[in-house]
Amino acid sequence: MKKEIQEGDITTLSFEQALKQLEVIVENLERGDVPLEQSIDIYERGEALKKHCEKLLKVAEAKVEKIQLSQEGSPEGVEPLDAQ
Repeated sequence: MKKEIQEGDITTLSFEQALKQLEVIVENLERGDVPLEQSIDIYERGEALKKHCEKLLKVAEAKVEKIQLSQEGSPEGVEPLDAQ
């Protein structure tokens, strides 16, 4: 069953919405019954959705923080998760 691919501004989509659209694109392309020109168009949209998802993940990752503990084990602040 061919699923409908939504159009519109990708930058307004949440991560979940963009990921769902990307999943629909992958399903349609994997089935192999999409005409060549349409395959190219939806592949390009899929690439844009992938980049949008990566951007949103980086933003979320930057918000995640690691709690710093004092020598006594009590919380004393936070630092970025990937800081060493």
